[in-house]
Amino acid sequence: MGSNLILGIVIAIIVIAAIIYGIGFFIRRKNQEKLKALEDRKKALFDLPINEDIEAIKKMHLVGQSQSSFKEWNQKWEKLSTDEFAELESQIFEIENLNEAFRFVKAKAAVEKAQKTMDRMEKEIGTVRQGFKELRESEERNSLKVQQALDVYEEMKKALRERADQFGPAFAEVQKQVKNVENEFTQFVTLNTSGDPVEAHDVLESAEKHTFELEELMKKIPDEYEKLNETFPEQLEEIEEGYQQLMDQEYVLPVENFAENIQHVKHRVTNGLEDLEKVEITAVAEANEETAQEIDQLYDVMEREIDAKRYVVKNRKAIADYIQHATDNNRQLLIELDHTSQTYTLNHNELGRVRGFQTEIEEVARRNDSVDPKLEAHEIPYSKAQSFYKEAYKILDEIESEQVEIDQAMRDLRKEENEAQKQAEDLEFKLRNLKRFVEKQRLPGLPSDYLDFFYGVTDRLEELDDSLNKIRVDMDQVNEMVVICKEDLNLLTEKTHDMIDEAALTEQMLQHANRYRHSHTEVRASIERALDLFNYEYRYKDALDEIGTALERVEPGAFKRIEDFYYENRKEFV
Repeated sequence: MGSNLILGIVIAIIVIAAIIYGIGFFIRRKNQEKLKALEDRKKALFDLPINEDIEAIKKMHLVGQSQSSFKEWNQKWEKLSTDEFAELESQIFEIENLNEAFRFVKAKAAVEKAQKTMDRMEKEIGTVRQGFKELRESEERNSLKVQQALDVYEEMKKALRERADQFGPAFAEVQKQVKNVENEFTQFVTLNTSGDPVEAHDVLESAEKHTFELEELMKKIPDEYEKLNETFPEQLEEIEEGYQQLMDQEYVLPVENFAENIQHVKHRVTNGLEDLEKVEITAVAEANEETAQEIDQLYDVMEREIDAKRYVVKNRKAIADYIQHATDNNRQLLIELDHTSQTYTLNHNELGRVRGFQTEIEEVARRNDSVDPKLEAHEIPYSKAQSFYKEAYKILDEIESEQVEIDQAMRDLRKEENEAQKQAEDLEFKLRNLKRFVEKQRLPGLPSDYLDFFYGVTDRLEELDDSLNKIRVDMDQVNEMVVICKEDLNLLTEKTHDMIDEAALTEQMLQHANRYRHSHTEVRASIERALDLFNYEYRYKDALDEIGTALERVEPGAFKRIEDFYYENRKEFV
């Protein structure tokens, strides 16, 4: 019993020991795996080509801010590659010792610390590498820019050698500025080599700036010089020759001191060449723009006069003929107006307007008589005569248009009178027919208001007839009366038909109501009242309302039925 207990205890101890060993072995292997991962990450950092990047950047001969940035990043890398890597190595060595000694709790803390160190180093090295990358790319761009500036500089020297004549008086100053740029590049190389990066950077920036400014300047100078040396002088020579030809042909220019204006422009060209010699290109370009405008103005003056002469020569006789034509038309129109005014009333100031035309025509003729001898004597510019001719054409065109309008209006008076006469006869005929229509109905009498309106229409037709028979017919008044008579007759026709319909319907209603005379006292009373209104007062509408209302009370719907029947068979009743 005792030996069995001891054996059980021994086996339990062995099992527990085995379990502990297994757990320890598992933890140790896990720590070794983490340790290997740290070693791999450390090796990856060591294998980064940072030193090669640094050597490549050193060969770029950095200056200024670029050099300062490089020093900062290089110092960070040196610190990382020495202090930080040493610390990481120490942490990894400590992990190995703790792991071998099965001190797993401390080993785990050491692994976490080493991992944080690794994370920080990877991040910092990544930042350093990015800094080197940006620095290299920036420097490559700067180098490209410097090379571009050098290329431009070489092109400028080549342009001065091969196209010196295109720079005219500016050549010496441009050559001087190209030499200054060359000196700046030389100074940059000297300072950079001697180890003064800050000043070298400033000189390089200045050289680049002056290079590109000078490039723009050299692009502009040939065009401006060509204007001053060739374009403007040739144009001025052409203008002087043209001016002399015009003077030989006895032209009179509308601009005073035209010859002095030519000399003024020549002086501007001379000043432009002097400014170009000083390479004041902005002032030269602005002055050349103004010079070109003044030359265009000189051309315009001469061209306008040449064109104006052609116009005047072509229209000189035509304008005189047009004035005579307008005068003849106006004289004839006055005669026709006088003749027409004996037969018709002229309401639109026709005579005053035509006399006004005569005044305008005489003024145009007076001005033409003034311009004509001045043209013969070469005392006025052709453009002034052209302006007068165009104004005269406009005035005469307007006069002729109104003359035609008045003439046509007078011709239309006879047509309007005939038309009005025809319409008056037609209206009288319709009135007579209407009267016969009413008489045919054999009504006991006619309402006083109807008779008043009828006689009123008759009176207005007689007034229309009187107006048409006057010695001087007022067609405006006649036309107005025709419109009124038409409206009155239409209204009379409407009143007539309404009255006839009301009378006929009353008769129909009375006939129908007779069947209720003995059975309904109120119907009998309405019949008697309606008959009084119908036969003695001639109030047919009131009679219809009276009998219609009574009939509707004893026989609802009768009124509408009788009314519909009447209008369906109206021709049989009237």
